[in-house]
Amino acid sequence: MKKTVAFHTLGCKLNFTESSDLGRKFVENGYKLVDFKDIADVYVINTCTVTALAEKKCRTAIRQAIRQNPKAKIAAIGCFSQVSPEEIAKIERVHYVLGTADKHLLLDYLNGNFIENKITDFIPSHSSDDRTRTFLKIQDGCDYFCTYCAIPHARGRNRNDSIENTLKIVEKIAESGTKEIVLTGVNIGEFGNSTNETFFQLIQALDQVQSIERFRISSIEPNLISDEIVDFVAKSRTFLPHFHIPLQSGSNKILQLMKRRYSRELFAERVQKIKSVMPHAFIAADVIVGFPGETNEDFEDMYEFIESLPLAYLHVFPYSERPNTPAIHLPEKISSETKKQRSQRLHNLSKNKHADFCKQHRLEFSKVLWEANNHSGWMYGFTENYIRVRKPFDPNSVNKIEHVKKSTS
Repeated sequence: MKKTVAFHTLGCKLNFTESSDLGRKFVENGYKLVDFKDIADVYVINTCTVTALAEKKCRTAIRQAIRQNPKAKIAAIGCFSQVSPEEIAKIERVHYVLGTADKHLLLDYLNGNFIENKITDFIPSHSSDDRTRTFLKIQDGCDYFCTYCAIPHARGRNRNDSIENTLKIVEKIAESGTKEIVLTGVNIGEFGNSTNETFFQLIQALDQVQSIERFRISSIEPNLISDEIVDFVAKSRTFLPHFHIPLQSGSNKILQLMKRRYSRELFAERVQKIKSVMPHAFIAADVIVGFPGETNEDFEDMYEFIESLPLAYLHVFPYSERPNTPAIHLPEKISSETKKQRSQRLHNLSKNKHADFCKQHRLEFSKVLWEANNHSGWMYGFTENYIRVRKPFDPNSVNKIEHVKKSTS
């Protein structure tokens, strides 16, 4: 009888990509993947350390696995395991605590093979859970050291594989019939620094891969979105008009306290540049509220700034103190209640902006990539500019790109 393994992944798309890649290796080595709620021989919790809430969810998932099968092998891997291994190791019945440098070696550890690995190595990975869309890790780590962020400590410094090797992985992904690849990483705009190449050179090369029909760029820093990248995407055969740009704050005062590498004026200029050549582009932004020193006036200033921009969606985070980050020592802490209120206002603004964006493009013709899941007789897909639409489920449309007129979202 096959051994079983169950995964629970927290945090970013990069974590989900790496979990999928690791799960594929388990299957290749004779394991059967089961749901995390089922009884399994091995439970893998891929952890996150972005917020205190994420760390709390990690501990909860570990204890859930212990309750489900006290005899199972339990592995806590990833970012929280990297920055706070002692804290996780204190939890009884956790057998393996592997950080970002070692988590891809979990099978070796289970088999008793211990291999030395360094957080300076780049380990490529891609997801395989979705027949239509694959997340491809092209870069890892970060050199920015923003004052609120623990990710450089959790994932190490910026690094990547070569364009040549990345193209080989893309060709392999294409063999599975995947139509769309989402490029992901910690700071993908810095791709190439470790191989004397550039992100722009990468997307130029990817655009020549005939076997993939669509590429999306995940989160990319505003100071790294050059005019040549924007103009290239606007004319590209495969790259879609979809950008996710971290803003973090619309107040220059707070951006300076965060040690971000841009001003709000630059952010606005980048958004306007995208819209000038791709009026239909979907642009999302990350925003942190309640950073130390953020007064009511600062928040209102940020709110009005964001309200003025043609954004389609906001990913809102309340500020959370991270160990060993400079922001912990900043004065003028913001109360949890104030952070909650400010978050809710931005969530409401995001809902309105997204509704307006969808309404603006509602009756246009677009190419939709249909997904495999049957949702009570409906199937869903995304347009090039990331509007979710649906139609009655048709198995013949799965993983097909169809030219449709948007009327339902």
